[in-house]
Parts: sequence; structure tokens; C-alpha cells
Amino acid sequence: MSTLTERIDIQVKSRHELDEQLEAAVRELQEAALHVRARGILITRRLPGRYTAELSDHVPFGMTRELLR
Repeated sequence: MSTLTERIDIQVKSRHELDEQLEAAVRELQEAALHVRARGILITRRLPGRYTAELSDHVPFGMTRELLR
């Protein structure tokens, strides 16, 4: 039995790294979202260069939203 990824922490030093890692995280979470079909993806900027990508009940299935803190 495999475990679904529900949260990915991202730490980067450049915009290029951020774009690559966010794209990879969203792809991975989209796969997980297909199994539950009840949550969307929330990207949260925690600090400069630190982000979290996660499945969220606050985002409709099929959507990706960004939250800046």
C-alpha cells in the first residue's frame, strides 16, 4: 500500500529553482488529488525562499491557489 503525498516543503535560493520545484510539487500533488477528489492544492509562501505545497480542504478539487503570509 502506498502513501499519498499531501504536503511538500520547498526551500530555494533562486527564482529558477522555485519555478522548477513548484511545478514538480504541483504535478505530484495533482496525482494525489486524483485519488481523493475532494481537495485542491494550496501553495503558501512562509518566508522568502520557503514555501509549502499541500492538498487543502479550503481549495476546490481541480484548483490551485496561492497564499502569501
